[in-house]
Amino acid sequence: MKILTWQARRNKKIALVKLAELSGVSKSTLNNIENERVSPTMKQMEAIAKALNMRITELFDSDYK
Repeated sequence: MKILTWQARRNKKIALVKLAELSGVSKSTLNNIENERVSPTMKQMEAIAKALNMRITELFDSDYK
């Protein structure tokens, strides 16, 4: 499963720093999520989705979506 926060941020023209402010998820954690170094928790996914005004399911790509 691939998390698409970078693509969502780009589409909405939101910088990583701004998303960190809006979501409460640290910039370094967001960077690690976007670079597939860590998997986000559901709480983080919810915060990111809310900050981007999206559904959680729009933030990931999976054959089982």
